[in-house]
Amino acid sequence: MSEIIKTELVERIEQLIIEAKKRTISAVNTAMVYTYYEIGRMIVDDEQQGEERAKYGKAVLKELSIRLTNKFGKGFSVENLDRMRYFYKTYSKTNSSTVLTNSYFTLSWSHYLKLMRIDNPEERSFYEIEARENNWSLRELQRQFDSSLYERLQLSRDKDGIKDLAKQGQIIETPKDVIKDPYILEFLGLDELPQYSESELEQRLIDHLQTFLLELGKGFTFVGRQVRFTFDEQHFRVDLVFYNRLLRAFVLIDLKRGTLKHQDLGQMQMYINYYDRFVKTDDENSTIGILLCTDKSDAMVEITLPQDNNQIFASKYQTYLPSKEELQKLIEDNLKK
Repeated sequence: MSEIIKTELVERIEQLIIEAKKRTISAVNTAMVYTYYEIGRMIVDDEQQGEERAKYGKAVLKELSIRLTNKFGKGFSVENLDRMRYFYKTYSKTNSSTVLTNSYFTLSWSHYLKLMRIDNPEERSFYEIEARENNWSLRELQRQFDSSLYERLQLSRDKDGIKDLAKQGQIIETPKDVIKDPYILEFLGLDELPQYSESELEQRLIDHLQTFLLELGKGFTFVGRQVRFTFDEQHFRVDLVFYNRLLRAFVLIDLKRGTLKHQDLGQMQMYINYYDRFVKTDDENSTIGILLCTDKSDAMVEITLPQDNNQIFASKYQTYLPSKEELQKLIEDNLKK
């Protein structure tokens, strides 16, 4: 028994040290980013005093780079100093009414280098909020940007909802808030295959479950695949079952190759009815169903589902990265309706 206690004690202390190291690294990164912001501010302030800004600024950066490199080593090239300058100009302008302090910058310098390259201030703000709240790695941030998450969420929102994305990020309050259309599944590598089955699609999603959860969005946890239930001596299987912690509801996903049919919607309604009546508990919310298909008729979906529908959603999926221009046009057309 004493050995068990000793082992548990060691594990608890090890975890404490690991967490402390994480906090230390985070604090160092925060301090470094704020230092770069302040260096950028000093360069801009000094530059504004020069008579010929372009030539003056270039000469100052070159001389500053030499001196700082000699004293502190790598990290202060002319290119990096120019990035710090641009970092200050970008964030002082975006947050002109706010005094930015050390505590504001919670992401890594690599994250901010990516964010600075996003020209649209509202879009930049959205990705910054999401990266901070969801602890996105740089790779995850890059993937969400490449898959046009901001534009895809805009498609299901009105003008006020689009403004809220820039101010608050993605807020999950209703089932509709978690739905994307389209879903981007480029990470499956299926665009290289001329044909693939629904079972192949399902297997690829399971093989890339971590990335698929990232694509689904906030609050999703995986429950199972081909989850079977039985009634009236018949067996039925739901392709993929998830649970969303924020909505406190089961989320059933059915995968469809080709064009969605009204029978598919009816089948999903039966799945939802079963889960609502026999699986979910009284303190959980109504089950949500998502049909992922390669093509659909919005008119057919609208006429098949009840007008007050808030449980069944049909979304296309793409196995390639979308064009931002194409999505932007869809957003503009959507706002004109």
